[in-house]
This record gives sequence, C-alpha cells and structure tokens, in this order.
Amino acid sequence: MIAIGCDHGGYELKERIIRHLKEKNVEYRDMGCNSRESTDYPVYGHAVAKAVADGSCEKGIVICTTGIGISISANKIPGIRCALCGDTLSAKMTRLHNDANVLALGAGIVGENLALDIVDTFLGTAFSGEERHQRRVDMIEG
Repeated sequence: MIAIGCDHGGYELKERIIRHLKEKNVEYRDMGCNSRESTDYPVYGHAVAKAVADGSCEKGIVICTTGIGISISANKIPGIRCALCGDTLSAKMTRLHNDANVLALGAGIVGENLALDIVDTFLGTAFSGEERHQRRVDMIEG
C-alpha cells in the first residue's frame, strides 16, 4: 500500500498519480488534500510519513509545489527517509543506496510524464541490501 498526500500546490499532480496507480493496480491510501484550496503542507507530509513509519503503508509519496517543504516535514517523523527526486536516476539510486521509503515531488518542477516515470522507478526499485549501504542507512537512523 502506498500513502500519498499533497498540499494545494501538488493537488493536480497527486490526482494524476492516483489515476496512474489505479491503472497499474497499485493499492494506495489518499491522505489529502482534497482540493486546490490553500492548505499547510506539514499536515500532509506528516500524515503520509506516519502511515509509512507505523507500517500501515509500505512507501509514501508527498507532493508540494517544489517538494522541499513537504519533504522536510516528512523527514521529521522517525524512521522516514524521504528523498526529493526530480529525475529517474535519483529515484533509482535513493532506493538502491538509501532505502528511501518516501518519495517527494515538486509539482511545479517536474512535468506530469517525468513525475510518473519517477514514481514508477521509485516504486519498482528495491533496496540493494549491500552491507555498505545498510551500514549507512543504519547510521542515518542513529
């Protein structure tokens, strides 16, 4: 199950990603927001991150205009490794090397087609499990 959430700046991209997940038969939980009405990104960054941290969702996707604020918010939740990605290589490498469990996207930065490719890459790439990468992930977690 994928938790997905956004603020008003990411609403349209969130809705497009949800359609994409449905087309691929990927289960998701929509954590809001539910319109383009102005809202506060930490509410949704925290909601997605908490669903991943408590194990009710395997991974998360958070979206705001730049991806910056919502990724900072998600990363405040213990156990979350949220990576802001603007290209598929970053999405691949953050899964392989960092075992990132939340993807952040900037709706005003990446176009729809690239965003969908980033989502597919992030969700489709497993953590390498290599000792050096696991050691580093353990160091991040403290």
